[in-house]
Amino acid sequence: MTHLLVVDDHRSIREPLAAYLRRQGYEVSTAADGPSTRARLQGQHYDLVVLDLMLPGEDGLSLCRHIDSTYGTPVIMLTARTDYPDRIEGLDTGAADYVTKPFNVDELVARIRSVLRRSVAAVQPREDGGVLHFEGWSLDLAHHRLHDPAGVHVPLSTMEQRLLLSFLQRPNQVLSRDDLLDLVNRDSLAFDRSIDSQVSRLRRKLEDDPRHPVLLKTVWGTGYLLAAQVERVGA
Repeated sequence: MTHLLVVDDHRSIREPLAAYLRRQGYEVSTAADGPSTRARLQGQHYDLVVLDLMLPGEDGLSLCRHIDSTYGTPVIMLTARTDYPDRIEGLDTGAADYVTKPFNVDELVARIRSVLRRSVAAVQPREDGGVLHFEGWSLDLAHHRLHDPAGVHVPLSTMEQRLLLSFLQRPNQVLSRDDLLDLVNRDSLAFDRSIDSQVSRLRRKLEDDPRHPVLLKTVWGTGYLLAAQVERVGA
């Protein structure tokens, strides 16, 4: 059964939402703040986190960064903030989607299903797997696990996996924002400009100095380019 974690400090939102999601067939756990969320994540695997932005103590943005960098679990952010910069900031921390309050629960369920479908598609084993090697890095296509040149596993969010694979399949080729949005599934990103944030996040994981990238380069006025030789081993 798909296991969701609902994080919201308002019991009047958290518990009814959890009950509704259980009626939709999901296993649901809940948390009310940062410490309880971190404790839940350490002791249990979750397929998706529904995370309120405004929490007491550690806020949702900080938690989202932690979830993304440590577990790679997809996050849907809930917030009353509707300004465009706030939404971009939410996506920039690793959120897979962004839902504003008050929200329709049926729409939220539809978004949960959409994010879960993309997540499964990105990580399910492939018969034509193998490993892509580039500049000392390696991406295991069967399990979508990225390892750095020292062999250390680098967690990737679903969007980062899809984005990296798009570049690896087209090395040394300039890809525009529209190209990338089409390749990673345009519907999965709420705003066209958010592709810049996703590239920046991926760059922070690949580059020694993200401000002066040598692998994932910006081609000004055009798009982005992965400057690497890519070798595929196995199938």
